[in-house]
Amino acid sequence: MSPDEKQIALSVSGNGNVPNASERAKARAFKFRMWWPYYLMLAPGIVYFLVFHYFPIYQAKLAFQDFRIFGDNVWVGLKYFEALLGSPAFYQVLLNTLIISTMKMVFFFPVPILLALLVNEVRGSSLRRFIQSAIYLPHFLSWVVVAGIFIAALSPSSGVFNEMRGWLGLAPHGFMTDSGAIRWVVVFSSIWQASGWDSLLYFAAIMAIDPQLYDAAEMDGANRWQKIIHVTLPGIAPTIATLFILNVGLFLNAGFDQVFNLANDAVRDQIDIIDTYVYRIGLQSGQFSLATAAGLFKGAIGMLMIVAAHTIAKRLTGKGVW
Repeated sequence: MSPDEKQIALSVSGNGNVPNASERAKARAFKFRMWWPYYLMLAPGIVYFLVFHYFPIYQAKLAFQDFRIFGDNVWVGLKYFEALLGSPAFYQVLLNTLIISTMKMVFFFPVPILLALLVNEVRGSSLRRFIQSAIYLPHFLSWVVVAGIFIAALSPSSGVFNEMRGWLGLAPHGFMTDSGAIRWVVVFSSIWQASGWDSLLYFAAIMAIDPQLYDAAEMDGANRWQKIIHVTLPGIAPTIATLFILNVGLFLNAGFDQVFNLANDAVRDQIDIIDTYVYRIGLQSGQFSLATAAGLFKGAIGMLMIVAAHTIAKRLTGKGVW
């Protein structure tokens, strides 16, 4: 580092003097030279969000226009929202989305917390690493693979689950074509695929808890269960609240990849969600304006839900995302 750069570094770190404009420019240039590898690593993520998340915000105006391949689009106001809300098919899709999302919130959300608490109680480091690797592994499988595993495992003719039913004297059952069971298949496949990976955040929060709190609880005679209740859970409560708020914001994201790969003609009306509806009417039927209106409706509902969840969580726990 040259003498000039050392002086700039002292200015950046704060040496008590107020830098002038030239020194501030040199400091910014020095910061860029020092951090440019990290900026370079950030670039793909920034490009991804610009292309797939921020640019579509501008194109959301298509929900208020008649899309034309040639010529300018024509402004039609709320025509497509009225068509959407007047469609019985959309109400069924919205109902399916709400049911599946609620089931995931109730049955999926607590599982990563329980997994993190259980893994934290495993004393052997080798056994703990093995368990963590085993529960993280499904996260790296695509939904195409996961759907194939569940379809094969639940097959009425050769599936392992129906083989086990046979040992108990029960008749084979086609779970993948049963309209009463397919939503549970969606929920449990989601738990199997993602709960282990999601537990990583809670496990990291547990590792950040001050060990002296456990020592103090042990000196007071607390057993392992009491330490979980009075030390671990309060310690990860902010993480739970934050992830709950974020999950509520994504409440209507019931899982396009998952439903798309698990659906079949026999049960499609039970698990057809907004995302698959948008795909079907947008890309397959070419009704781009109607599909954009459905996507915008979903985004607006999600934004309202995240604000409401944040307000409630902040009033109950005093902690929030903003």
